Amino acid sequence: MTRMSLRPMLAAGVLAGLLAPFAATQAAAQFGAPPLQISWEVRNRFRLFREERDFLLHAESTRDRSILAAEQGLGVQSDGRGWARNVVNRLCIDLAGHVNEPCTRDNVKESYLTPIDHPVTVRLTGPVPVGATCAWSFDDGDGPQTSTFDCAEPVNLRVRYGRQTVASVDVTSAEGTRQVSTGIQVRDVFIAGLGDSIASGEGNPDRPIALADEGFCFRSYLGGPTAQYYRPSRAGFKGGRACEAPDTLQNWQKYSAVWFNAACHRSLYSYQTRTALALAVRYPHVAVTYLPLACTGATIADGLFGSQRARECTPGRSVTTCAGGVNGQIGELREALTAAKRRQPDRRLDLVLLSIGANDINFSGLVADVIVDTPTERTLFKRSGVIGSVEESRSELARDLPQGFAKLREALKPLVGDLSHVIYTAYGNPALSGPGVPCPGGPAGFEVHPSFNANPQRLAKVAGFVENEFLPSLRGLAQCTAGVLCRDPGTDRMTFVDAHQAAFAQHGFCARSPQDPPFDRECFSQAGDSFDPNIVSAANEPLLCGRGASEYRPYLPRARWIRDANDSYFSAMTYPQGLPAAMQPADIHDASWGVLSAVYGGAVHPSAEGHAAMADAAFPAAAEVLDLDAPEPKITSQPLPPAGGVRQ
Repeated sequence: MTRMSLRPMLAAGVLAGLLAPFAATQAAAQFGAPPLQISWEVRNRFRLFREERDFLLHAESTRDRSILAAEQGLGVQSDGRGWARNVVNRLCIDLAGHVNEPCTRDNVKESYLTPIDHPVTVRLTGPVPVGATCAWSFDDGDGPQTSTFDCAEPVNLRVRYGRQTVASVDVTSAEGTRQVSTGIQVRDVFIAGLGDSIASGEGNPDRPIALADEGFCFRSYLGGPTAQYYRPSRAGFKGGRACEAPDTLQNWQKYSAVWFNAACHRSLYSYQTRTALALAVRYPHVAVTYLPLACTGATIADGLFGSQRARECTPGRSVTTCAGGVNGQIGELREALTAAKRRQPDRRLDLVLLSIGANDINFSGLVADVIVDTPTERTLFKRSGVIGSVEESRSELARDLPQGFAKLREALKPLVGDLSHVIYTAYGNPALSGPGVPCPGGPAGFEVHPSFNANPQRLAKVAGFVENEFLPSLRGLAQCTAGVLCRDPGTDRMTFVDAHQAAFAQHGFCARSPQDPPFDRECFSQAGDSFDPNIVSAANEPLLCGRGASEYRPYLPRARWIRDANDSYFSAMTYPQGLPAAMQPADIHDASWGVLSAVYGGAVHPSAEGHAAMADAAFPAAAEVLDLDAPEPKITSQPLPPAGGVRQ
């Protein structure tokens, strides 16, 4: 009796065990629960970052938020000191701009431009039975790798680039055993950033200057009682602060701001870096290899094609040992691609992020024309060619820029193919207080130098030229419209991005808000009288507000997305080492150093918030061009056959 009754019970038990996973799946489907499945993601997939913690900071801060909102949150989290200050020395590109080949990322040596594998994390997700055991198998065609873990534990491994790895798992629990499979294939997108100061991130040093509360003397071009004035000094500088006490540039440079490339004022806050980083954050099956080449001061002729002067030297180096030039970006990119294809013949450039043209029409000369107001300085700067005019820029816009763009288009086609893979991101008008309404002008935001004052008439003229002539012309040049002739409009049109311009119209350099940082509201006077004109008292306390300059925080959220001259000085205070020897200041108290220190670090350039807004505009265009939202190919039934050659 027992034996006879036991057999059907055993059979029923076995049948129930076999059907239990099926029943659980059916029940899950019936009640809308997710099925048991394998999920995976690339770890530390923004490959510029050597350490995963730096990527995770952005992955967590950007989750379900815009890039702008994430930047604002990180600005508050860092107390306005900026997230990049701790990351700048942990990159696969050194401070001189050289790619580290190989680069040690999370304790593993990798080829930066031509990776052979990628780190991934694999998990079992869905209704995982408590206490279940997972027997994992990973096969990329060279034979399976197996391991067994508790199903609650993720599995970390490296998968070969360029082939599919089939991941399968036997899930064993009290209910029986089930098998789940999926395919793992990482897509590594190669993105290059090209262009000028807007592309490089000028105005936003990765580690901003640390300011001292006491004053530092500058000479003025004017004689008499206005021959000297004091502004905040660099923290840590123990040399001569008075104009009568000169010191060496080398001592001064020890306390400079830090850029991840000083020669080009390249910054991790640039919209190009933030766009590439956001792609890595948003798409877990994609790795991003990013090559930033944009450089402050670049024109199409001198910067993209030819070499250009360095903006400044890496801190700690003297002028005599500092490289005075920067190679042309197109040549650098071509050389990097050639080296990559030598190692991986199928390696290609997937995307170019580009902003160029402002220096080709001498936009910095227009800025100088607006803000340099005193007769002596205007005469000197006109004589040296620093001050430009709208008429000159209009002529260059009509004659020189179209020719340069045509040459650039032809140079990019062999590198990237279809020029829709060039994302041209337009400039935001920096001088608007509302749609089509220029800032009112005046000294506010520019009184860091006694000769500065944003002249209302000249400002309105420049703002109108930018809005009504320059920006529309850029659209035509990028998209082969408005009379711009292209050889093949079907493949010669760049992808054009300007969705951020409407927002910039509300956040020009004159924007103010009750929510601005308290230091800004209390110490940067809207009347333009922020600094003590008395050189005796200003030597110890240059600000009239009674607060120390060390309290300024460049990366706190504020209404203006454009750095004014005060911001530029308080964030970067750049000594103009990149100038020709004949234009170099005679000493660190020189009058020309006083002028240039207020603008050379990024005056009238987007802040980190402005760059984040530009990245929010460029991101969807980049994702669409790269087709990142397309369905991924289904798993193949078997691993791909082994590739030729020896596995490394």
